[in-house]
Amino acid sequence: MWFISPCYFNSSNSENYPKTQLFWTAGSDGQSIGNCPFSQRLFMVLWLKGVTFNVTTVDMKRKPDVLKDLAPGAQPPFLLYGTEVKTDTNKIEEFLEEILCPPKYPRLAAHNPESNTAGLDVFSKFSAYIKNSNPQMNDNLEKGLLKALKKLDDYLSSPLPEEIDENSADDVTSSTRPFLDGQQLTLADCNLLPKLHIVKVVCLKFRGFSIPRSLTSLWRYLDAAYAREEFSSTCPSDEEIHMAYSSVVKALK
Repeated sequence: MWFISPCYFNSSNSENYPKTQLFWTAGSDGQSIGNCPFSQRLFMVLWLKGVTFNVTTVDMKRKPDVLKDLAPGAQPPFLLYGTEVKTDTNKIEEFLEEILCPPKYPRLAAHNPESNTAGLDVFSKFSAYIKNSNPQMNDNLEKGLLKALKKLDDYLSSPLPEEIDENSADDVTSSTRPFLDGQQLTLADCNLLPKLHIVKVVCLKFRGFSIPRSLTSLWRYLDAAYAREEFSSTCPSDEEIHMAYSSVVKALK
C-alpha cells in the first residue's frame, strides 16, 4: 500500500528541478509514517531546502513490485530525484546539499564542525540502557546515558565563536542559541533531533526515565525544535515508536 503526502511547496524555488520523492517505511497501519529517524532526517532536509516533494510510505510487509524496480534490495529511506535513485542516507544528504545550493536554496551545513558531533554518543548510550535486562547494571547504564546528555547540554550552553564579541567588555559565558549551530536548523539538527525524540519517548515509556529538567540548555533546544513544524510535523506518533521498540527493550529481571 502506498500513501502520498501533500507536497511541500515553495513557489520561489519551484522551477527547473526534477520531481523529488522520498520513500519512508510505513507505520503499523501500512500508510502513516513509521519510526525511522533516517527518513525523518531527510524529510527535514527537503522541507528546510524549500523544494516541492512527495513523501511515499511503503508497507514493507507487502513489498510492492515497483519497489523492486526502483531500488532492488534497498530498504527505505531512499530518494527518487528525477530518474536518479539514491539509497544511502548520508550520500542523499550530501547530494541534496550539493545540488540544492545557494543562491536559490539555503545551505544547511553547520559552520562549526563540533556541531556535527555534538550528542552523537547519546543514542549508543540509550541503546545499551534499554537493551539491558540485568537490574544490577541498570543504574550504571542510566548514569552513562545521563553523562552523554549532560555533555550535549554543556555544548548547547557553551557560546559559539560568533556569539563572542571580542570588542565587548562583557564576557559571554553561556549561550542562548536555540539550535546546535546557532539560530537556524542545520544538517546537524536533522541528524540528532529524530534520535533525541526517540530517546525521550522510549525511556519514559519503558524505563520511567525523563530527561532531567536541570539540563536547561538541552530542554531549550528540544522546546525550540518542537516549535518548528519541520521537526514536530515529521515525528512519528509515540505509539509507532513504542511498537517499534517493544521487541527491542529488555525487561529488567
